[in-house]
Amino acid sequence: VLYPKRTKYSKYRKGRCSRGCEPDGTQLSFGRYGTKSCRAGRLSYRAIEAARRATIGQFHRAMSGQSRRNGKIWVRVLADLPITGKPTEVRMGRGKGNPTGWIARVSTGQILFEMDGVSLSNARQAATLAAHKPCSSTKFVQWS
Repeated sequence: VLYPKRTKYSKYRKGRCSRGCEPDGTQLSFGRYGTKSCRAGRLSYRAIEAARRATIGQFHRAMSGQSRRNGKIWVRVLADLPITGKPTEVRMGRGKGNPTGWIARVSTGQILFEMDGVSLSNARQAATLAAHKPCSSTKFVQWS
């Protein structure tokens, strides 16, 4: 699961996503290839998991005819903020709704996924497949 088991508080304030580029997490640290966000926004835990599964599926398809040397993927974002929602047809007031899901705040230029152990073409194809899952625009980066 890509969200924490427990947090200090059950409900947090929404906050704002920083428009600027924060220096932390903008460089590749683990793998040779990566996916970088092009703008600030929010990613749901479902979108992160869907992108991770799409990448792994691409690795398995690419490595099916070869020896079992699969690629490795690192997820660099964690959905750590609970999102609340009120049920439909509930009147105004009576407090904040119950937690319904988790999101991750993503700043511009932040590395979302890193991968290694596959060829450049396979990594690029996996990044393209994974880019369709989150709602924000991403780009493929390579370690140099």
